[in-house]
Amino acid sequence: MALMITDECINCDVCEPECPNGAISQGDEIYVIDPDKCTECVGHYDTPQCREVCPVDCIPQDPNHVETKEQLLAKFKRLTGGG
Repeated sequence: MALMITDECINCDVCEPECPNGAISQGDEIYVIDPDKCTECVGHYDTPQCREVCPVDCIPQDPNHVETKEQLLAKFKRLTGGG
């Protein structure tokens, strides 16, 4: 699954620079995650880095973008050209 940021986001700016895929950006009111770029850090790290640094725990899995670990790894490879 891709991750999402809920409206509990306090715009603290710590998650955006942690995303290795550039999936996090400032939205109209809060930060948002592009599900086409989010791999939950599969291929980069063992755990999603945005979740590691979020002080308010507002980054759950996005139920609208269900993906297996294999699908996330394939997306990582597509985004990075990795093999």
